[in-house]
Amino acid sequence: MSLIRRVAFLSLHTSPMEQPGSGDAGGMNVYVRALAAALAETGVEVEIFTRSTAAGQAAVEHPSPGVCVHNVMAGPPRKLPKEALPELLHSMVAEVDRIRHLQPHGRYDMIHSHYWVSGVAGLELSQLWGLPLVHTMHTMAKVKNLLLESGEQPEPRRREDGEQRIVDAATRLIANTGTEAAELVSHYNADPDHIDVAPPGVDLTVFTPAFRGRSRAAHGVPPGRFHLLFAGRIQRLKGPQVLIKAAALLRSRRPDIDLQLTVLGAISGAKDFDLKSLISAAGMDDVATHHPPVSAPELAGWYRSADVVVMPSYSESFGLVALEAQACGTPVVATKVGGLSRAIFDGRTGLLVDGHKPEDWADALEALYDDPATREDMGRAASLHAQGFGWQRTAAITLESYHTAAAQHFGSLHIPVGHAP
Repeated sequence: MSLIRRVAFLSLHTSPMEQPGSGDAGGMNVYVRALAAALAETGVEVEIFTRSTAAGQAAVEHPSPGVCVHNVMAGPPRKLPKEALPELLHSMVAEVDRIRHLQPHGRYDMIHSHYWVSGVAGLELSQLWGLPLVHTMHTMAKVKNLLLESGEQPEPRRREDGEQRIVDAATRLIANTGTEAAELVSHYNADPDHIDVAPPGVDLTVFTPAFRGRSRAAHGVPPGRFHLLFAGRIQRLKGPQVLIKAAALLRSRRPDIDLQLTVLGAISGAKDFDLKSLISAAGMDDVATHHPPVSAPELAGWYRSADVVVMPSYSESFGLVALEAQACGTPVVATKVGGLSRAIFDGRTGLLVDGHKPEDWADALEALYDDPATREDMGRAASLHAQGFGWQRTAAITLESYHTAAAQHFGSLHIPVGHAP
């Protein structure tokens, strides 16, 4: 029986209840909610703390059995840019502590923080409650700053310093991939023995390869059309501009291709990113469409309607979209970066592209168009590949990390595990 019975998740900068693909909501939101539900299936209760962003919002929400979300009142009751949240850290910590004392149980066995804002709050709560802190970065300032395009604002020094404090003081760190673990060591001098690698999962009950023909018909994709899909937050870091240029180049090279390009998601971050102007400038108005973010079942239908899902990201800690698309039997063409290098079996379930030259992306897409048999083989292999990434596996590895953290923390205090204050 697990000695970890109740965990406090900190996801202060974005709520797991928000629609992925909008604002700052993305793969991390799916990760927090899905991992919490998978942990609850093992008998571990999870209470998630996030900042309230609307007047009249319920104080507590219950997304799944064994999981609750506390909407913490701190700052104005509206959405704020994540850059403004460090100023609210102390008030968020005080409110989380107040909520904790109102709970009938009054205690947790572990704190698991997600993203650096929550990690800094987690350090304070770890001291206050005398509990071990496990932290997942999801993204890192130093890594993102290495990938900046001309004119883009770097991540602030305050974030880099906060992440360094977390690495130095957290009981354990959970990385999504071996690459991320290596980045923690090389950029933040993390102790490799304090890092666990827990690959993220995919909901294999929602993302399935069935009914692909029906999905194509439902989304207006006729037989013979080459349908390319981008899904995610619309920002330069995710690379939709690369896909648009590559698709335009492919179209000019091969006017015989009946092309359709779909972009799913909402503008995130810099408001000067004008998707419509990019599409028009590339001469793609007649073949490219933009749709807002959709629910997971609807997203699965879009994946199944596509011949290829394209991810020209500049950075991805794990690439959830790649796993979801593959689980639906759709091959993925993605940048050879971060977690995408592990999520995709290059040449078997999709293709990995070095760099962001539109010519290289057009080459990869043209090769797949010209070889429909290989596309079909990749789709079948992709759905099988994704079967190894269920959330239950992620939860099992995470729970092992919790037990190790508890042994380290309470062992150093000479307190038997399971007797936390």
